[in-house]
Amino acid sequence: MAVLTLDRWNLSIGDGQPLVVIAGLNVLEDLSMAIEVGRHLKAVTADLGLPYVFKASFDKANRSSITSYRGPGLEKGLQMLAAVKAELNVPICTDLHEVDQADPVAAVADIVQIPAFLCRQTDLVVATARATAAAGGLLHVKKGQFLAPWDCRAIVDKIGDATGGKAITILCERGVSFGYNNLVVDMLGIGRMKDLGVPVTIDATHAVQLPGADPRGNSVATGGRREGVPVIARAAVASGADGVFLEFHPDPDRALCDGPSALPISEAAGLLAQLKAIRSAVGGA
Repeated sequence: MAVLTLDRWNLSIGDGQPLVVIAGLNVLEDLSMAIEVGRHLKAVTADLGLPYVFKASFDKANRSSITSYRGPGLEKGLQMLAAVKAELNVPICTDLHEVDQADPVAAVADIVQIPAFLCRQTDLVVATARATAAAGGLLHVKKGQFLAPWDCRAIVDKIGDATGGKAITILCERGVSFGYNNLVVDMLGIGRMKDLGVPVTIDATHAVQLPGADPRGNSVATGGRREGVPVIARAAVASGADGVFLEFHPDPDRALCDGPSALPISEAAGLLAQLKAIRSAVGGA
């Protein structure tokens, strides 16, 4: 039975627990939008009785083009995330990309995220694990698009070694790349990752990406199939996922980053109600 708890928020994730909703914006655009989206999602999840974590990136370091919007950066981005946390009284999830970001990010984020492409970067994983454990947070590691589910054992072991055995790891499924602008999610892999003794989430947003295939971007931007987000989310929760990672936007077609994969904020209530019902049907709280 794998259950992790954020004591300061009375939030638990894992077997037999309510479905955790990690949701917000792909990347911070401005503070008012972040608060608007976070407030809406907090209200929706409160109505459904689901634990909520606001997420947004301060820097999208892995972009197809050097001209793509990346976000406000570390210093301003963490200030914005801290403001959202204070205004809405919700836990925060954000990702990082460099070793020297570990301590400042862990000081603000309750769930610190390792991006998929960086999940095997030993120095980054070790530094982030130590900083997150010291701050009392949890570590959300996205499975690389190049890894089989059982290959995540090395990641879990590495984090355990770095923290002296302290359990802080949540693994995240986000699909496997076979090239040709596509990602495929193996739902059987969710159970295989849970067999490693950790909670598992589904990143249904990034699982529908079409890398390099946004027709508006001349093959230098990522496309997406947002209509597939609910399909993957529902299937993953039915397959045992303990949490969902979702990105919304007030106007996805005008989002500054990965709009084709984001859902309109107006669709949050309906989708999350479905996911809660599925979680209950398969044995979750």
